[in-house]
Amino acid sequence: MTNDFAGKVAVVTGGASGMGAATVALLSARGATVVIVDQNAGTAAELSKAHKLAAPQIGDVSESAFCDRVVAETIDRFGHLDVVINAAGVIVRATAADTSDEEWWRVMRVNVDGTFFMCRAAVRSMQRGGAIVNFGSIWGDLGAEGVAAYCASKGAVHNLTRALAIEHAKDGIRVNAVSPGEVDTPMLRSARSEPVSSDMLENIAATVPMGRLAQPEEVAEVVAFLASDRASYMTGSLVSVDAGYGAR
Repeated sequence: MTNDFAGKVAVVTGGASGMGAATVALLSARGATVVIVDQNAGTAAELSKAHKLAAPQIGDVSESAFCDRVVAETIDRFGHLDVVINAAGVIVRATAADTSDEEWWRVMRVNVDGTFFMCRAAVRSMQRGGAIVNFGSIWGDLGAEGVAAYCASKGAVHNLTRALAIEHAKDGIRVNAVSPGEVDTPMLRSARSEPVSSDMLENIAATVPMGRLAQPEEVAEVVAFLASDRASYMTGSLVSVDAGYGAR
């Protein structure tokens, strides 16, 4: 199990922080050659150096040409691309009425367009046995107050995952998604109207049946499973990692 990804090449978008970074660390530890894709050049370079990874690709996944270039350059450098993890994402904490045009489109461009562009570039070049794991969310299936754009974007990611899985099953390319719940990441703490305190985190944790926030590594374990050959009969699946939140 520790060498699940020996000889495989993986691209991880949003790989410089949060669940993306945890996935990078896990795939690398299990033998993969990993390329981090992120806008944060400094953090991506530090993480790549710490895990002895290939040089990161720095850019915006909402730009289709950048996604095409990431896939092309990865294949040119390593000869093949086996795994794509689409973890890049942004959130706006606002009701629909209070969400500006610019905020709406930025969430859609990164969360939906970025996932689509990377998936499209990958399936055009992947060999049989390739695997894509997209990051959805519990909010892609459940409504939530104050995150309207984010909910809509993750719902789109869920159905995009299903559609791609059906289209490419015959090609031997699997496409699945993970749907995290409340995870202790920079995104959880970001874009809030008041400073994040321990009391706030405890209140969020209290909404979860298991009574705690997930750690990024717990989600990364599920991502790695979906990307591995151990999940060879899974495609078009949305796997919740939410401590029972959506079961109520």
